[in-house]
Amino acid sequence: MNKNLFEYLLRLGDDSLIIGHRLSEWCGHGPILEEDIAMTNMALDFIGQATTIFEYAAKVENTGRDADALAFLRYEREYRNVLLVEQPNEDFAVTMVRQFLFDAFRKPLYEALQNSSDTQIAAIAEKSLKETKYHLKHSSEWVIRLGDGTEESHEKAQYAVDTLWRYTDELFFENEVDAALQAENVIPSLIPIREEWQKTVTDVLTEATLSIPQNGWKQQGGRTGLHSEHLGYILAELQYMQRAYPGMKW
Repeated sequence: MNKNLFEYLLRLGDDSLIIGHRLSEWCGHGPILEEDIAMTNMALDFIGQATTIFEYAAKVENTGRDADALAFLRYEREYRNVLLVEQPNEDFAVTMVRQFLFDAFRKPLYEALQNSSDTQIAAIAEKSLKETKYHLKHSSEWVIRLGDGTEESHEKAQYAVDTLWRYTDELFFENEVDAALQAENVIPSLIPIREEWQKTVTDVLTEATLSIPQNGWKQQGGRTGLHSEHLGYILAELQYMQRAYPGMKW
């Protein structure tokens, strides 16, 4: 088994799985019908991405676990998603800002992964990029609309930026896993991806009349399995059916 590749696939898959679950919590609760449907569809996009990534991860691991086992039957410390995606929805502004900060990272990442020496990763990136471009367009437009809207919407959007900014540095976490895969041209360096992310975020927040926090407080741990208290509650709901009825299939 290529442990580095497996670890990286878990990062990609877990990010998609957890943010997909967070978006699915809006189903039936959206502020307007059109937005309710949009967020539900995006949730399905992310769950679909997670399924494809976990299917490949299962092949790489080659221990008999399938995509469902990777998604539903790991313990909290075994998940590798960033802390950002597990943060609570709170309100619509928090959800959209969280989505925007993540989408602005995922788009240049998938663009770069299309050139991966691993043909399966390149194919996953190419397919997922089409969805991700829409996600970024959708979330950025909402951030601008909320930030440059009413006094109340601006206040809520600024609160969301102030609250979530501390988790953005972890998007660019790199360790020996990344170094090994970069040497094989499987994944790109995150330095140019961070530069593009910063430009996108700065441009959109400026248009939204929102300010970037300057306190420099950074919080991370998710990439190494150290999560916030929120992931435990997510997994309790996400894993219930497989824990209660092992091996069940739809």
